[in-house]
Amino acid sequence: MARPATRNIGRLSEIAQVAVKHGFGYFFERHRLTDLFPWIGRDGSAAAPSDRGRRLREMLDELGPTFVKFGQLLSTRPDIVPPDIVLELQKLQDDVRPIPFADVERVIREDLGMTIEQAFLEFDERPTAAASIGQVHHAILPNGERVAVKVQRPNAPRQIESDISLLVQAARLAKERVRALDFIDAEQVVDEFARSIRSELDYRAEARNAEAFRRNFAGVTDVKIPRAYWTYTRRRVLVLELLEGTQLADLDRAALSQVERRDLAYRIAEAWMTMIFRHGFFHGDPHPANIFVLDGGASVGLVDFGQVGKLTDEDMSKLTGLFIDAANERVDALPRRLAELGVRYPREREEEFTDELRDIYYRYYGVSLSEIDPLQVIREAFEVIYRLNLRLPTRFVMLDKAIATLASVGIELYPDFNVFEVAKPYARNLMIERFSPERILSRAQKESGELARVVAALPYQVHDVLEEFRDGQIEVGFIHKGLDEFMHKVDVAFNRLVVALIVVGGLIGSSLIGIFAKHGPFVFGVNFLSFVGFLLSGALGVWLLWGVIRSGRL
Repeated sequence: MARPATRNIGRLSEIAQVAVKHGFGYFFERHRLTDLFPWIGRDGSAAAPSDRGRRLREMLDELGPTFVKFGQLLSTRPDIVPPDIVLELQKLQDDVRPIPFADVERVIREDLGMTIEQAFLEFDERPTAAASIGQVHHAILPNGERVAVKVQRPNAPRQIESDISLLVQAARLAKERVRALDFIDAEQVVDEFARSIRSELDYRAEARNAEAFRRNFAGVTDVKIPRAYWTYTRRRVLVLELLEGTQLADLDRAALSQVERRDLAYRIAEAWMTMIFRHGFFHGDPHPANIFVLDGGASVGLVDFGQVGKLTDEDMSKLTGLFIDAANERVDALPRRLAELGVRYPREREEEFTDELRDIYYRYYGVSLSEIDPLQVIREAFEVIYRLNLRLPTRFVMLDKAIATLASVGIELYPDFNVFEVAKPYARNLMIERFSPERILSRAQKESGELARVVAALPYQVHDVLEEFRDGQIEVGFIHKGLDEFMHKVDVAFNRLVVALIVVGGLIGSSLIGIFAKHGPFVFGVNFLSFVGFLLSGALGVWLLWGVIRSGRL
């Protein structure tokens, strides 16, 4: 056990040297870490540089691929990283030196069980892209189809596990020594990073993501998703259809007219809005290197499906509630809506949080979308998140990052681009769909089913309580004081229960008819008997409720 620890200490020492080189020596002095790295002297105790974000980005670049990946993760965590550093870390590029072609041949032979010559008609030895986990080569299958082959670095899993072990040790050290980081669960951040990067080690997961996107965009002519070739795809080898086009990062924008650039920017944004608001399954990294311009700009293609985000129907319903409150100027309700979405904040700062939201809201409310700078809005949101120590759910952090990246890409293409302008009609349609008769009936059926289960379980729960009374497990003591008031409350409770059971029973019966009845007349898309049942249940419930009110026992 001592040897790995020794290696880690050696690597930590190397990291410390690189940190001092890039102007972070003051950090070790300030947080009393010089006993671990005694060679760090007073020279490193200068104040933090104003361009700390750039220096940190350069430091992570020098430390290698795993730290670049870790920096990319931190760029999605505005709740723990200051805004100026977030914006710099978003510039990190996963671009490293290619591995020798002999290693590529060995991985393909080991995973596919055949040589490159047997698997491919042609195979370009020069990679078109190289990243920390793998690299991409162009090739031609025996049937003549051109493909992109992604091959994993032979030592990637071992190197990643070693670096994860190092980061775990560094997180524990930070927890013990660096009081300024007490508000961060450093070990949880490293654990999130470990899950994320380990999932990228299995290329079959990326192939499944590609297939899901391909199904979602089936029939859409202006968005192209490459097909995955499962015959040639393994854990360390991924073969996708080759997109014949130009990477957005390599596009000669000067050769395009303003109209062409505008159309391209909005076409890309439309693709992501469709993923987010309609599919609930979106590409998490709309970076220019992952977007291809095809057919002279008439369509776009997407690659690199390792990072994806997912939103459930419940997430979308809660987001709709947030949009409705925002549209109706109910600013005081926004903290509660955000809490429903999983945003966590110190309760003692709730009033401050509401004030911050109100300030941002009224700064932009009523302003034309063309006058709003989306990146500025996102920067302000990041500042609030960091300053108030908000905790964001991972799926929404990825959504924020995707929208921020999308806004940046769109503005580079077309300066007047506004991502909110693209999102607005999708959000409006989401609100309309939420209150459509079909959605209301669907929710009623779902909630009726839940109520039916509660009612069905009620006799058994009562039986269990009576059994506990009989066995002496529950003892109730009565003091004859204010008994009339108690009996009045019991009477009220039973009256309300009667009303609830009758109404629920009618709703459940009507819902079941609506679910299983396939023939007969329909009213507003609902079976006639079911519709009549809803009306009668409502009328009977109102009648009984009126009787209880008149009795003075409500």
